[in-house]
Amino acid sequence: MSQPTVTHLFTTPAMSQPMIGHDSISTLTGEGIEGDRYMLKTGTYSKKPEPGRHITLTQGEILDQLKAEHGLTVTPEQCRRNVVTRGIELVPLVGRQITVGPVRLQVHRINQPCRYLEKLLNQPGLYDAWWDKGGINCEILDGGTISVGDAIIDLGAAEAAD
Repeated sequence: MSQPTVTHLFTTPAMSQPMIGHDSISTLTGEGIEGDRYMLKTGTYSKKPEPGRHITLTQGEILDQLKAEHGLTVTPEQCRRNVVTRGIELVPLVGRQITVGPVRLQVHRINQPCRYLEKLLNQPGLYDAWWDKGGINCEILDGGTISVGDAIIDLGAAEAAD
């Protein structure tokens, strides 16, 4: 099995604005991603701050599954998540700590889809098809730079193996 990795990185300065792709992003401990809507307090949920809104991750395989099983096309930049991954199931990580490159994250909860995205992408059925598979919301415990190609490590699994 190949190492779980980061395949895409995105930020956007405000809600409803297009996501901007990056080769790397800078994260700040306890705050978020430099230049992203939630650190700038211009995101949809900025009026409801919580540590689990620092950074979001989703699986590229789930985007593939949406197309194959439901005929729904959601590209990495359209999914509205900051980090797209390959090679790791994210939902089982809720409650655990992971590293993404040098950045340590606490996984707080599943990032459920919203009806807004279904309407924005004109993809009827997306909300239901993506439910409980939308990715994860995380708190940044140790900031740093995340780059495309960085490894993702489940620290709980690494500790259990020791």
